[in-house]
Amino acid sequence: MNAAVAPEPTRSSRLSAATDAFHQHLHTLVAAASPFDDRRRFGKFAAVQYLFQQEIESLYRRASLQALVPNLAARSRLGAVAAGLADLGIVPPQAEGGSVATVGDHAALGWLFVSEGSTLGAAILLKRAEALGLSDTFGARYLAAAPEGRARHWKAFVEALDGLDLTPAQDAEVTAGADAAFRRFAALITREFAL
Repeated sequence: MNAAVAPEPTRSSRLSAATDAFHQHLHTLVAAASPFDDRRRFGKFAAVQYLFQQEIESLYRRASLQALVPNLAARSRLGAVAAGLADLGIVPPQAEGGSVATVGDHAALGWLFVSEGSTLGAAILLKRAEALGLSDTFGARYLAAAPEGRARHWKAFVEALDGLDLTPAQDAEVTAGADAAFRRFAALITREFAL
């Protein structure tokens, strides 16, 4: 009798496992920042989101990445964050020149993995924001679900990522990009909230 062979883990599951420690660290930082204590703190958190989304905006517009990920340009949340800041009377922060526009496509996929993955957790954050009188149409617009739903939105991205034929070296670049994205967001929130 042949033992069943476990299927090879997908790229997205390997990436999740490889970045789990960074992800958990980020959860700890967000909890320490207490962005749902009041609207002022939420506004600071949204400003961090704006800076991060501003830095990766060029990746959503890159033609070579659009060829790899369906509807990539439509996935950008920069406009939604800016509109939410406007709702709260907050002027969007100035760009810092930390753009990732020059990273290669494989590392860029790691950055996008982090950004797109955050849309799943946004459902929980939106519930917390609602306690502050905010919603997906006022103040917390960037936490809104995609029209097709959060799960389908994420699944489409993961299927595109998992379906790519990459070498081990290219896979390592994807992981390095995801690590860098988590580190960057952590640095932004640490600075903004003086953690």
